[in-house]
Amino acid sequence: MNSQLSRLEKSIGYKFENLAHLQLALTHRSANSKHNERLEFLGDSILSFVITDDLYHRFPQVNEGDMSRMRATLVRGKTLAELAREFELGDYLKLGPGELKSGGFRRESILADAVEAIIGAVYLDSDTETVRKMVLGWYKTRLEEIKPGVSQKDPKTRLQEFLQGRRKPLPSYEVTRIKGEAHNQEFTVMCAVTGIDQPVKGVGTSVVRRNKQQLNLHWRN
Repeated sequence: MNSQLSRLEKSIGYKFENLAHLQLALTHRSANSKHNERLEFLGDSILSFVITDDLYHRFPQVNEGDMSRMRATLVRGKTLAELAREFELGDYLKLGPGELKSGGFRRESILADAVEAIIGAVYLDSDTETVRKMVLGWYKTRLEEIKPGVSQKDPKTRLQEFLQGRRKPLPSYEVTRIKGEAHNQEFTVMCAVTGIDQPVKGVGTSVVRRNKQQLNLHWRN
């Protein structure tokens, strides 16, 4: 097991003094009563601070709104899950039988939570500057490529602002179907906009994500 974790340490760019910190960060609540959720809580705050600090100094002329949207893009679950896959983190997770059987090692939310837990674990094992350098190393390319502007706004916000700018009623969203087990549900959501004859349907595993993706609406001036 320790040799496997050594490979993970190389992937994340940090070698633990106390390997128990890393082992705990990889332990899902389904596997043990002592799990990674407290580390996740800690890591979430550290990640937000590190990214916020970098954006503040990287973009001295950018306003708070654009910085908030860039930060949201960088720390969202999808981005964290991408990092987890780059580290092949799913191969190291400790999951209970149910989660293992249902493919929890591939689930975006579990992967994202584990990344935050690792950040918390590294902080406890070292210090603020060490964890900051590690996180910025992970995000180097993403930070170099991200740009302020409307592209950072989620589609739902862009539609709302588009309609408000033309003094049109806001869209309405309705969940019309929920399918699957509680841990892996699929939602069908309808989005209706005044001026479009038919509502638009979206299907996905997150109501929030589906709501944000309803904006592939062919709205024209």
